[in-house]
Amino acid sequence: MDLKKIFNFIPEVRKPGEKKLSFNVKLKWTLIILGAFFVLANIPLYGLSENALARFEYLAIILGTDFGSIISLGIGPIVMASIILQLLSGSGILNIDTTTDDGKKFFQGLQRILVFFFIIFEALIYVMMNGLQPAPGFAPLLIFQLVLGGLIIFYMDDVTTKWGFGSGVSLFIAAGVSWRLMTGAFQFVNQQGVNCLLDFKETACSGKVLVIIQSLINKYPVEFLSALAAILATVIIFLAVVWVQSLKVEIPLSFGRIRGYTMKWPLSFFYASVIPVILTAALVANIQLFGGILENAAAACIDAACTGTAKFASYFGFLGHFVNGQAVSGLAFWMGNTNLLELFIRGGFLPIYLLQGLTHILFFAFFSTIFAVFWVKTSGMDAKTQAHKISASGLQIAGFRQDERILESILDRYIIPLTVMGGISIGLLAAVTDLLGALVSGTAILLVIMIMFQMYQNIAERHQMDMNPSFRKFFGS
Repeated sequence: MDLKKIFNFIPEVRKPGEKKLSFNVKLKWTLIILGAFFVLANIPLYGLSENALARFEYLAIILGTDFGSIISLGIGPIVMASIILQLLSGSGILNIDTTTDDGKKFFQGLQRILVFFFIIFEALIYVMMNGLQPAPGFAPLLIFQLVLGGLIIFYMDDVTTKWGFGSGVSLFIAAGVSWRLMTGAFQFVNQQGVNCLLDFKETACSGKVLVIIQSLINKYPVEFLSALAAILATVIIFLAVVWVQSLKVEIPLSFGRIRGYTMKWPLSFFYASVIPVILTAALVANIQLFGGILENAAAACIDAACTGTAKFASYFGFLGHFVNGQAVSGLAFWMGNTNLLELFIRGGFLPIYLLQGLTHILFFAFFSTIFAVFWVKTSGMDAKTQAHKISASGLQIAGFRQDERILESILDRYIIPLTVMGGISIGLLAAVTDLLGALVSGTAILLVIMIMFQMYQNIAERHQMDMNPSFRKFFGS
């Protein structure tokens, strides 16, 4: 079977004709996609009877979705396809030279096919395993809506990548986290759906800022310390990530034909960006999600004497047992995390949670490193590709002759260590912030800060010349 012929029938977003899009064009398409994302997140699935996934709010944040909406699949299929391809490429099972145009097109074509497969697969799993339980006779329609929403998210990601700032995956995560961050701080409608502002002293609020005020009024020291700890953890995480983001190695370069003109080529400490921790968090999210769906399916089938499906689901019992959306045993528990700081404040701390925290840190550090290496090798960020870009620009390492092989060997001394150290560090930082607790999960805050910081840098560095004067003043240009 010639896969290249199949790739020609897959629709894709047209690339812009210009080499560099103007700031206004990129801003326009980014805002359009962002607005469309929030609109789609508020369109409920027609024919949905019961949303068993609603309790998995943490997973919804990582997957850039809102369970029960038409985009319930979120970025899950895109991320899973990327993980599978990177594992196959990194292990040598797939030998694709992504440094060539044909290799890149083939890699992207395979990724599209895998994304379509996971869209259909996850839609079937969500419905057939009662994660999103349809009303009688509505199962096909529900699956169709999920597949449609998955395709919309995929092409919105493609539009953002080619016509906007950054990638759609990053944008959707940042949008979801930012929304939940604001509601986590100022939400005045509690879990019972009651507006606490109507009776502020007696009705408990959900937003941590409002909880602090209520605790001071009613003299609840435990609630005050818990809410204050969440806010302080958020602020500390924010400052730490911004500082680490500023760390970089600068390689001095010079123009071979122009004497006296030098510049510096920056290599960020987090060389692989936020991608490794996104992939790791998404892997954890998918394992927990499918574990919860399978357990829910097994329970439903036992009640309905559905022995075949229950037996199938029992094979995956090692994934864990869940109570109110939280894993309490199995693989999902040991990969997951618990807010240790809040447990300590409320007096519920147990040694098993400390052991769980250790396994959570080790898991994130290991897989973030693995995904960082794979991402650098498959996304054109390796030393060979970077050396070719620098050489094509007429630049060379100061003090060395202009030879691409020399440039590659020197870059190798920096890129490989930065990739490994950055992968380990971002994994550790994400895991530790998860354990400290915050207004939303630590991983989510880490992601949104790094995504927004990199988007800020992207705008400031690449669009200083043609942006509106008011924007230029804001970005310090």
